[in-house]
Amino acid sequence: MNNLLAFDFTVNKQSNTITVKREFAAEISLVWDAYTKSELLDQWWAPKPWKARTRSLDFREGGLWHYAMVGPNGEEHWARAEYKTIQSQLVSGQKKFTGLDAFADAAGNANTDLPQSTWEIIFTDKGPITLVECHISYSDLAQLEATIQMGFKEGFATAMEGLDELLISLKSK
Repeated sequence: MNNLLAFDFTVNKQSNTITVKREFAAEISLVWDAYTKSELLDQWWAPKPWKARTRSLDFREGGLWHYAMVGPNGEEHWARAEYKTIQSQLVSGQKKFTGLDAFADAAGNANTDLPQSTWEIIFTDKGPITLVECHISYSDLAQLEATIQMGFKEGFATAMEGLDELLISLKSK
């Protein structure tokens, strides 16, 4: 990771939220694609040595991304993201989307025994750099704390390093 790029991870237990701000050394269109196209998501979304494997992705309001995190020994942990709003055109230098995130089974059914969250992901155009802000909210403190205990901060930070690597390779093509 370029140490000059911003990275901030904040947990607010009073509001049951996590905010992650991360800059990437790529133009907004490329970073947007990396978050919204399965062939790119599968290359970086999981922290190494895990891999993401998309079963289906329908990136539209009301659409669903159903995927598995696949471990080095073939173990699978399924998840789903249901897209609620999508602003794909630049407005005031930003694009964004929101969705509901949940652990799931292989058929795409949400597992309500595990944490669920609402994500708002905002992409800000800063020329050759893109700022991505992830605002993640939970309905209660227990779900927030369970997510933290699962190693979310470390896993997400590692996945974002994978996105750095992917963006470098995509820009060189």
